[in-house]
Amino acid sequence: MGGEDAVDLLMSVRPGRGCTVLEVRGELDMATSPQLRDGLQRLVDGGDRHIVVDFAGVGFMDSSGLGTLVAMFKALRDVGGRLCLAAVQPAVRSVLAVTSVDRAIDVYDSVPAAEADVRPTDTAGR
Repeated sequence: MGGEDAVDLLMSVRPGRGCTVLEVRGELDMATSPQLRDGLQRLVDGGDRHIVVDFAGVGFMDSSGLGTLVAMFKALRDVGGRLCLAAVQPAVRSVLAVTSVDRAIDVYDSVPAAEADVRPTDTAGR
């Protein structure tokens, strides 16, 4: 009972249609947010520009998780990329809504819905 000492966030990366999917499982809080930031930063550093974060396995997120998402959203936007979220659970979705973060970061019901909305990077006019 209550032996939840694990602070690891489980993350796995897979190629999506026109994007990279980062599947996240666990609770996103002060202890685990740095792991998410590092995982996303590695993808950006590796050249990924369209990242869909699969939140199906995340049942809780606090303000530190929110801060990480916003920071990485901006980092990707700055390099012409895009971060979006998919399969967000109700508790996490309400945090995104209350803070209006869902107005900046696109949230999709599923990974396939997010993949279907991947737009090619617009390099015209550069």
